[in-house]
Amino acid sequence: MLICRAERPLPKSLKNKIAFSCGVDKNCVIESSDASSIYQVPINFLKEDILTPISDFLDLGKLNPDMEQWDSLVKKVIVPRNEVNIAFVGKYIDLKESYKSLTESLIHAGAHLDTKVNLTWIDSEEFVNKKEELKDIDAILVPGGFGERGVEGKLEAIKYARENNIVFLGICLGMQLAMIEFARNVLGLQDANSMEFDENTKNPIIYLIDKFIDANGNKQLRTFTSPLGGTMRLGGYKYNIKKDTLLSEVYEGAKEGKERHRHRFEANPKYKDEFEKNGLIVSGESDGLIEVVENSKHKWFLGVQFHPEFTSRLTKPNPVIYSFVKAALKYKND
Repeated sequence: MLICRAERPLPKSLKNKIAFSCGVDKNCVIESSDASSIYQVPINFLKEDILTPISDFLDLGKLNPDMEQWDSLVKKVIVPRNEVNIAFVGKYIDLKESYKSLTESLIHAGAHLDTKVNLTWIDSEEFVNKKEELKDIDAILVPGGFGERGVEGKLEAIKYARENNIVFLGICLGMQLAMIEFARNVLGLQDANSMEFDENTKNPIIYLIDKFIDANGNKQLRTFTSPLGGTMRLGGYKYNIKKDTLLSEVYEGAKEGKERHRHRFEANPKYKDEFEKNGLIVSGESDGLIEVVENSKHKWFLGVQFHPEFTSRLTKPNPVIYSFVKAALKYKND
């Protein structure tokens, strides 16, 4: 079989010529012309009757997949009724492919809400004191990342979201910075920091756990000199969801969730009581590790230690991403 990439449809005569020249059956020359969305490609293949030669060769009988839901979602991706504007505050924006999983997960959620998600890419290294970039924004997203570069800009964006009651989602480092921003500007701990950036900070809101049990039950020893890749918390972990919280609403009343991780430093539970007294609630925990925080005084403000985008699919968007886009749409309409 030959899959022929093309900028425009291939005439039947050309397909026949390709088949004759390359020694394949005529129905095994499949056109793959440019599509409006990558999610349209499977539908286009079906229109090319790609399953018939596959079925004949493997003796599978008649193949007739139910693509009704997929087709409906693709139409909403290509021609949505609504749209929202989300500020994406990151430091790798010159290489947007770094955030591919996350941007695709926003498309998944948007399809289920019949909504186009417009991203305003903001370089966190250049964001400090440039709040005009957040005009006409319906939500702010601060994704994960490693290292201190661009952190101050992300903290400014988080502060802006908190003080102006704008829909906010912080993922991984984004959650950790939301806790640091809250500690500095609400709890008054001006030197609050992450030990990733200052290992001698007197208020380590984010710290390094020396001994850690991984998902397989194996003990790990982590120090500042340990190789980064070998001492990360990776893979799926279950966590408990606190009742009557935004997180509980996001997961439709479920008592626990399971999400994938990719980080090294953890939120310090030492500050949990002080956070909660002032409105930053720990609504998700995994064996004592803080997984989710939310601002109870805010309309929709969530920070998650895990990466919800890793489990998102077009037919099943991750609940956190879906709820975030839905909240942004509500904020816009209100």
